[in-house]
Amino acid sequence: MKKVFIDGKDGTTGLKIFKRFENRNDIELLLIDSDKRKDTKERARLINESDITFLCLPDAASIEAVSLVENSNTKIIDTSTAHRTLSDWAYGFAELSREHREKIEISNRIAVPGCYASGFNSIVYPLVHSGFIDKDYDIVCYALSGYTGAGKKGIAQYEDSSRDAELDSPRLYALTQEHKHLKEMKAISGLSKKPIFSPIICDYPQGMVVSVPLYTDRMSKKYTIQDIYEMFAEHYGNSDIVKVRRPGYTQGMIGSNQFANRDDMEIEINGNEDRILITSRFDNLGKGASGAAIQCMNIAMGIDEKTGLNIGE
Repeated sequence: MKKVFIDGKDGTTGLKIFKRFENRNDIELLLIDSDKRKDTKERARLINESDITFLCLPDAASIEAVSLVENSNTKIIDTSTAHRTLSDWAYGFAELSREHREKIEISNRIAVPGCYASGFNSIVYPLVHSGFIDKDYDIVCYALSGYTGAGKKGIAQYEDSSRDAELDSPRLYALTQEHKHLKEMKAISGLSKKPIFSPIICDYPQGMVVSVPLYTDRMSKKYTIQDIYEMFAEHYGNSDIVKVRRPGYTQGMIGSNQFANRDDMEIEINGNEDRILITSRFDNLGKGASGAAIQCMNIAMGIDEKTGLNIGE
């Protein structure tokens, strides 16, 4: 039985991870007294007593928590942005490549991807590494997210009965093109420059669609929808978690909240012979956060990676 500590259990992601352990008999949760949540000495004790510690903290606090590790056998799974582009940390998206999976299996330092970055890299990583687009392709990406991606303060704002009427509508943000996920979006995908990225927060709790449009005449050659589908299908193989849908799977509209409370992801390729739209749909709190963290833990433990996850058809 593995001893697990969640540093930051009361945050949005921490609570989701905590609840996922309710019915697991292979985990012993180490709990911190509520009045000692910010006690560095007590946190250090629990981190070093654990086999696995999840960090569900702001970046600076996550960096501090890592500095408290003295037990060389303790695995750290960090959900912050602090370590996602460091070469000595495993990037926690196992389906991207065999190398990503193997690093998660053996590493004691695992960085859970950001939600937007998960959708973006699920699309752009295969395109770049297959040679379908060059690394200096001018990528534009837009994404819709439920408001739970805004954290506890954002959730409280959206769920306030006297909230501003503006929150009734989708809201575009990161207007300066400096979103915190851009660093890993560029680094992990293999692009030579950051994409233009337009995230939109919406008035529903959970779910996300990340979209990347492409001109076929700007690709390395003029690929068809079928060509692109076959490349993605080969890249992700028979994954139960990242599903590549056949062309024409969705007729009409792709909803952004339909994967709420699921831990898998769905990729679709639509468009025509000139313009392609590739979408990645998932739950920002599932494959985009706590579900990915649990999957990483399962892989690191050497057990079925789907243990404790909600995987749809």
